Amino acid sequence: MVGEIVLAVIFMIPLYAFFIWTYNCPEESFLFGRRWKYQEESEISPYVVRYMKFVSIVAMISTPIVIFSFFLKQSFFGLALMAFMLVIIVGAVLIFSKS
Repeated sequence: MVGEIVLAVIFMIPLYAFFIWTYNCPEESFLFGRRWKYQEESEISPYVVRYMKFVSIVAMISTPIVIFSFFLKQSFFGLALMAFMLVIIVGAVLIFSKS
């Protein structure tokens, strides 16, 4: 049980590094692997930047909840799922209501 949790934490470190990079540099992460398609410097919409930041924050919050809920009781998984849905709804309203 403890070994599985340690292994999950070790695998979450690069995943978290990717989410933090996506939040800090959304333009770079959006064009990662696609930059060769454009001859000139492409412009990314502010809506896409806002969406990328929202998705990275939701992923940073939800990933540990989902992973560690597998190791805990099943009743915790339902509570974690409800908390995750609440975070998504509130975050989407806050992020996308700003014009």
